Amino acid sequence: FTSATRTCGRNCGRWPGSYNSPTSLDSGDKASPFLNIYCDYEPGSEYNLDSIAQSCLNLELQFTPFQLYHAEVHVGDQPETVFLLSGNDPCIHLYKENEGLHQFEEQPVQNLFPELQELPSNVLWLDVCNIPGSGRRLTAFGCQSGYVRVAQVEQASREVLQSWSIQQDGPISKVLVFRLPASEGDPAPNGNAGDQGYGVLVTSTIELSVVYRNVLTHGLADQLSLPASDQYDSVLCALVTDIDFDGAPEILLGTYGQELLCYKYWSSGAAEAEAASSQPAGEFHLLWKRSFPSPLLSLEYADLTCDGLCELAVVCLKGLHVLQHSLKQTARCLLERLRQEVARQASHSHFSQRAQDASADGEAAEE
Repeated sequence: FTSATRTCGRNCGRWPGSYNSPTSLDSGDKASPFLNIYCDYEPGSEYNLDSIAQSCLNLELQFTPFQLYHAEVHVGDQPETVFLLSGNDPCIHLYKENEGLHQFEEQPVQNLFPELQELPSNVLWLDVCNIPGSGRRLTAFGCQSGYVRVAQVEQASREVLQSWSIQQDGPISKVLVFRLPASEGDPAPNGNAGDQGYGVLVTSTIELSVVYRNVLTHGLADQLSLPASDQYDSVLCALVTDIDFDGAPEILLGTYGQELLCYKYWSSGAAEAEAASSQPAGEFHLLWKRSFPSPLLSLEYADLTCDGLCELAVVCLKGLHVLQHSLKQTARCLLERLRQEVARQASHSHFSQRAQDASADGEAAEE
């Protein structure tokens, strides 16, 4: 598990979790925050809470923590997971395991994340996405001042290859890097098809939420707004995931105005707009919205019932709500996919048989 009193990051690597407490007391009876890291060094202890509690490492913090994040880096040829903790210094602090001493130590963030230096304001949200098969990563963060930065980094050399930034008018509540369906005719940098379709979602407390599309191609110049995303008070949480089983992600926004908003990216039907502009066509549409009894604080899409079908967990100010898919609609979708797969296999078998027959006829004619 991974939990934090103020913030929560995704669990990666071998450590079951971490916890930062803002109410601990130091020797001077002065309230100060701590980062408590729980480790499963003993084999089989990952599910033994008593054993995990005994191996807790307490790190006193000299700043107020905002977001706790886990990121995977490559040290030599070995992947390793580190903690990134943003604070009000304003800095991002990196904690890495010292395997010889079985403890975590703070190290200069520029050693592994040079793109996280010289921050103009407190970082409220950070996201890191490793680009598969490229040896590069995309790092994006948003600040309390409205400053947003996105950087492409070569992981082996720690070289910042490209960096883009923009200033918005209000605090940034969430920044997420995700894959967006690539538009036809939009060339990838250096001819690398893997560069297609990386977008950055940026949500604001007072402005429209936006997606910067194809950042590796256009930087932060290709901006798409999420319509009406500023009509329900501040956006507090966001999630990018495929909830309708079509292979393309939807964007979910949770607001202080007690609304859950779902957006879908449509790339077709705008050929005229694409012809008149240097940017590819496409836009986001609000598919549906749902009201809740209190402000939405967090969203998670996971298989909570272990039945192979994910549920949407919505954490609100006054409780937890779990939204489940309709089993009838899911069954219809599954049957349709099976029919399509059977038809595809039959078509492939038919063409293979025709090719074999043609080859056999050619050999007979030569004889």
